[in-house]
Amino acid sequence: MTSTSNSDTITKEIFIECRPETLFPFLTDPDKLVRWMGRHVLLDPSIGGKYRIDVNGSDIAMGEYKVIIPNEKVVMTWGWEKSKVVPPGSSTVEFRLTPKDNGTLLVLTHYDLPATEVASHVQGWTHYMPRLQSIAQGQDPGIDPWSERAMH
Repeated sequence: MTSTSNSDTITKEIFIECRPETLFPFLTDPDKLVRWMGRHVLLDPSIGGKYRIDVNGSDIAMGEYKVIIPNEKVVMTWGWEKSKVVPPGSSTVEFRLTPKDNGTLLVLTHYDLPATEVASHVQGWTHYMPRLQSIAQGQDPGIDPWSERAMH
């Protein structure tokens, strides 16, 4: 997994041994997304549809879907319910799925973050990307250890 970051953008790449068609629902199906991130997930995976990911009872990510190209790309606005620094809709997360070898190269790009928030979001995506990789490859990453503790 490689990471690069500048003042306001995080990019992470991870290779996942499954087809894009297998990986894609883990970004749009609440029953699948909750297996790698959060405790309670509400999703309306349509353009302009809202989502709410309750990570641990106090940290709640919210935003809306901007782009959905089945098995290729998902773009959603991102923020935290009670945050003044990264409020809902203030940043953007893009998931790009590219077929490669016998699997999928997943490239996550998180745009428009305040520089002070980059480190914590790098930590967050570094935690969640391997969980997504594991579940999409048919393994069970188990209960998210972060679902039991507050981050902010």
